[in-house]
Amino acid sequence: MTSRRIATLMVHTSPLDQAGTGDAGGMNIYVVEAAQNMAAMGVQVDIFTRRTNTDIADVVDVAPGVRVIQLNVGPVSGVTKEQLPKLIPELSAAFGDALSKVKYDIIHSHYWISGKVAMPVAKELGIPLVHTMHTMARVKNLNLAEGETPEPMIRVQGETQVVAAADALVANTDAEAASLVSLYEACPDNVLVVSPGVNLKVFTASTGRAAARDVLDLDKSAHIITFVGRIQPHKGPEVLIRAIAELVSHSPHLRTKLITNIIGGASGANQSEVERLKELTTWLGIDDVVRFAPPVPREDLPQWYRASDLVCVPSYSESFGLVALEAQACGTPVVATAVGGLRTAVADGISGVLVDGHDPRAWSSVLSRLLQEPQRRVLLSMGAIEHASHFGWDATSRGTLDIYDRVLSAHADAQKNIG
Repeated sequence: MTSRRIATLMVHTSPLDQAGTGDAGGMNIYVVEAAQNMAAMGVQVDIFTRRTNTDIADVVDVAPGVRVIQLNVGPVSGVTKEQLPKLIPELSAAFGDALSKVKYDIIHSHYWISGKVAMPVAKELGIPLVHTMHTMARVKNLNLAEGETPEPMIRVQGETQVVAAADALVANTDAEAASLVSLYEACPDNVLVVSPGVNLKVFTASTGRAAARDVLDLDKSAHIITFVGRIQPHKGPEVLIRAIAELVSHSPHLRTKLITNIIGGASGANQSEVERLKELTTWLGIDDVVRFAPPVPREDLPQWYRASDLVCVPSYSESFGLVALEAQACGTPVVATAVGGLRTAVADGISGVLVDGHDPRAWSSVLSRLLQEPQRRVLLSMGAIEHASHFGWDATSRGTLDIYDRVLSAHADAQKNIG
């Protein structure tokens, strides 16, 4: 694999964007971390994205062997993810033009819009196409938050077309692989599982909780619960806020020492969601225990995880859930919904607790018990570090490279048969 060049495509968000706001999230982290680790193994990776910032050069060197290349298509600003499908033909043309000038061995697209952009280019240039969904419309639509708008049929149709066209589909978990087969009729032989990872050099428990609270100027004796992610209904921050209201109602003695951090920015069509949740917090009478903060720089995130007693991931569906893995690597137990990839990311009863459903009373009960059982949190913290240690990005990259090898071998055999 050492001489190979991979064209990675993610057009609906830039790998250079701050995760936790807009459409930037775990996928951004996944693509950059995997690319850097593959490059360390000798593979050249070019990440193509749509330009959304005039201050960034056409080509940005992210790390040795990894470049981000801007496709100058459509308005630089003001284009929502929902409007992007209209730009697919133009994006395909620009992507095809770029790939016709440099020899690439594999196209790896991320998210359905990128898959649709890549499909005609892969076919025209005869380059194998590998695709990772990250999230799927049919899965999301089966698990909507109250009042959440379903994903549109254009996305369902697009995902179905990408599944049929891809030479291989990379799933984050066995559950996601099963969904690709059952909901999208993917050929089981084309679906391969590679777990995402966590940067085990950055996300560590090295400095401990007290030191992290010193850095962040947080009360050492406080009970700190933290949510990190995009502020959108599907991520479930409202579930946590309502659970905290239940908690202080039924366990008022916890109130004076309770801090709940909601860290993240508005996402996509949910630009008013932060303000709505702030109003909800006021209406519930818990302004004194809930604090809202914008996305924090990635290098500061480990301190927030370490400073917390618990990190909550109350999502309605998750392809995997990198926040859960990062928090555990920092030694913080995770309370998460028992859905999708979170069942893999969190070892229930060992590194955290999985909660069935989104009833705030059920969540409140779990949180209250954990806050009042410090010894159990210590055991979960130890389990969290151990569990996360099995998910390094190097393993993700090796698994992905193995898939590339398999696809290229099959492609070479097919070419021989044609000849």
